[in-house]
Amino acid sequence: MLQEHCLWDITAPKAPHCETLTRDASAQVCIIGGGYTGLSAAIHLAEKGVRVVVLEGKTIGSGGSGKSVGLVNAGTWARPDDLNTALGVTDGERLTEALGAAPKLVFDLIKRYNIDAQATNAGNLHMAHNTKGEQDVDIRYEQLSRRGANVEVLTGARCHDYCGTTSINKALLDHRAGTLNPQAYVNGLAKVALSLGVSIYEQSPVQSLYKADGQWYAATDRAHVGAERVIIATNAYTEGEWTEIKKAFYLVAYYQIASEPLTGEAAARILPYRTGAWDTRLALSSFRRDHDDRLLLGTVGARAYKPKAFYQSWANLVQKSYYPDLPAFKWQYEWSGQFGFTQDHIFRVLEPDAGLLTATAYNGRGITTGTMMGKCFADYIITGNKDSIPLPFKTLEECKVSMPRLKSIMTEVGLTLYHSGQCLQIIK
Repeated sequence: MLQEHCLWDITAPKAPHCETLTRDASAQVCIIGGGYTGLSAAIHLAEKGVRVVVLEGKTIGSGGSGKSVGLVNAGTWARPDDLNTALGVTDGERLTEALGAAPKLVFDLIKRYNIDAQATNAGNLHMAHNTKGEQDVDIRYEQLSRRGANVEVLTGARCHDYCGTTSINKALLDHRAGTLNPQAYVNGLAKVALSLGVSIYEQSPVQSLYKADGQWYAATDRAHVGAERVIIATNAYTEGEWTEIKKAFYLVAYYQIASEPLTGEAAARILPYRTGAWDTRLALSSFRRDHDDRLLLGTVGARAYKPKAFYQSWANLVQKSYYPDLPAFKWQYEWSGQFGFTQDHIFRVLEPDAGLLTATAYNGRGITTGTMMGKCFADYIITGNKDSIPLPFKTLEECKVSMPRLKSIMTEVGLTLYHSGQCLQIIK
């Protein structure tokens, strides 16, 4: 029976229990948000002896960090040359290099602290679903290989072997990438941070953030945390009216469905090398297997306000498209989350005031981008060197998205029409 429940909550090792903030506290750095960015920053600061307090409004990983696909990808959705066009060659190349190294940062962190993240570093596939997609794969390969990235193009029998389907004839294999259990990873980061002396408080949503006598104060409904520096690491799950960073992106939903554990021919054929994958469709489909051999399918779009059978029909169609000769999958879990989106697929880094830092709008690349930005913020705080940040700081006015709510609605309408077209087999 299909359950509306996030698979990762069930399969991840248990998160550490953290108390609610009930009395005033002080730190050198206060971090708002207990996801990838916030906990990575906390770890890298604590390693250097910095006193850190983390305030999480709900529970560790309850936002996007615990609901993601779990793909550990390099780069952004934008091609490297497109980043150069948007940012200029110097900043574009700097960002491409930093994000190219981000998967290694994630896997090294997991190895260094022995985090049980159910991680694999087998690479990920960008699967071309049609002729236009094959052209995109070729362009990405040329641009990435020109920069020395460890990528290759798979075609013919080798492509079919990796993907487990003859419906895909060309794919870009990025050897730098991999997969993990996102909730297990974020729970592991929290355990590491606590072991390094970081104070983490859950169920402690920030109600206001203000500066007085040269110090920042983050106030919950029960207490305050005073700190020299504050990192806002709430991204797409920013709540309340105490910050305007929500104006720097618009929200896009992401839906996932997981099968029962694969057995027999399906287990032998589908993504046999434990790579993650996504295709080149306008509304992409993502594919991966979890630690227990379930197949996870995902796509952009919201579960809410649709018939219960809508995405089940979509998932069955995807199976029929890629694995037509296999028995119908038995779906076990479905869930959805949201991420911050920008039209150029580039995240934003802001320093709205002295001692206040934030990064937001990771465009669905939160595991690597968040982990990297947490370290970058820690390096910047410790050294004062702005070169620690791989993007130039923007002002909020420069980042503001016009009518973000309307953009979210229109995006969702477009995605619904696209998926309906797939289900009706109008869109191939």
